[in-house]
Amino acid sequence: MKFFKLDLLTLLISLFLFAACKDANQIGLDLDDKDAIKSALIDTLTIKSETLEEEPKSTVGYGRYPMGFLTDPVFGTTQADLAMTVNLPSDAYSFGTSPVLDSAVLVLNYARIVKDNKYETVFYGDSTSNYNIEVYQLNDNPATETSFLSNKVWTKGSQLLGSQSAKIAPNTFSKVMSIITGKKDTLINVNPQIRIKLDKAFIDNAIVKQSAAVLAKNSIFTSNFKGLHVGLKNPTTGTGGLMFFDFAGSNSKLELYYRKTNNTSTTSNIDTVGVSFPISSGSNPIAATIKHDYTGTAIETQLKNTAVQYPITYLQPMAGLRNKISFPNLNELSKKVGKIVVNKAELVVDLSTGSNTGLFKASPRLTLYRYDIAEQRKNIPDNNRYTQSNPGGDARALSESGFGGYFDAINNRYIFVMTSYLQDLIDKKTEDYGTFLGATGLTEFDMMGAFSTGARSIIGSGAKDKSNQLINPTNRIKLNIYYTKVN
Repeated sequence: MKFFKLDLLTLLISLFLFAACKDANQIGLDLDDKDAIKSALIDTLTIKSETLEEEPKSTVGYGRYPMGFLTDPVFGTTQADLAMTVNLPSDAYSFGTSPVLDSAVLVLNYARIVKDNKYETVFYGDSTSNYNIEVYQLNDNPATETSFLSNKVWTKGSQLLGSQSAKIAPNTFSKVMSIITGKKDTLINVNPQIRIKLDKAFIDNAIVKQSAAVLAKNSIFTSNFKGLHVGLKNPTTGTGGLMFFDFAGSNSKLELYYRKTNNTSTTSNIDTVGVSFPISSGSNPIAATIKHDYTGTAIETQLKNTAVQYPITYLQPMAGLRNKISFPNLNELSKKVGKIVVNKAELVVDLSTGSNTGLFKASPRLTLYRYDIAEQRKNIPDNNRYTQSNPGGDARALSESGFGGYFDAINNRYIFVMTSYLQDLIDKKTEDYGTFLGATGLTEFDMMGAFSTGARSIIGSGAKDKSNQLINPTNRIKLNIYYTKVN
């Protein structure tokens, strides 16, 4: 009986709700036109942009690092050298009885990322150029240094420890012999990598013949050995390129192959041993020295004449170039239109026609950030994990789901959503101490200018002439503001 009453009550409530509903097409028809909410678009707001040199930045704490020499017909030359700490396999490592070093090989694994559901090696430039790689011992110990700025020059010894002069194969897997103590040597496949043989006598004296006290702790060993400097002998023939190596795990290393007495009564009491001395940013510092030279380029002209509005501007990662953008007429918007609510604001950045061809592809992703009053870099509210609308939210999820900044190859542009930031500027809740565009990596969002990619972008500007006409109407940077006027 209880179930019957419950069903009857439910039916009656449903009938009352159905009778109260109106046709959706009739909702709001009784409003007066002057009371209706109307939305509008503004896309003619003036945007100023200028090319600026990036500030030197710390290069520690990354998973992959650049090395190479690249000649770009637009951006001049870029050189990247590496200073790396070599670590013990373990504390109190012992080479055993009567060790005899057979060979020492520096192994640098190319960094790979997942793109379009498949692995892709990170490389920028011409792999068919001839590369002259040289390895020296560092005079400085990265493990005890306090400054790792991108313009820091690391001093190195005079003895060449190893070199390789050849074309590179960043996408080619290799086969190497794996030596396992007490078992048969095995040929195995390894990820794309560079292998450079080092001076056997030097490594024997500097590592194998070191005392137990030096090999007791990693801190003592790194203080004694210091590390390795790797770079390209300048100039590299051809266009050259920038290689990016994986130092996130233990793939990059110094491999030593040696023989030792095993102290057994077997027919052969000599073991062949292979041991890896890891080179990992998770263990001790890896650092990069970056040098950009814009001599004789249009970029040099812009950097010397920042007050001039040019039709195109330049973005470059690896502590290269960024853009400062501003909205000089934003204050006039409220005076002309009145109080508004910004429904959506999009910053549309067009890539300059013809600049995404050949070896020099456009950056797969850009950054957009602001200065605070102390000129410290901050995410704008639309990409800020601590915004009031998204407390405790995830910055990467915001960036990848709605904030934007990825290169749209079909429309040849980048789009950022900056609704909250623009509303704050209009309402004067935020002062524009500086708004900037930069180049970053596909899988990283780095306000400081990524070291994980070499890809750069040439973009259209919002520059206007004296008659207020766009200098570059084909490729431009513009702001689409979808708003509602508040009466």
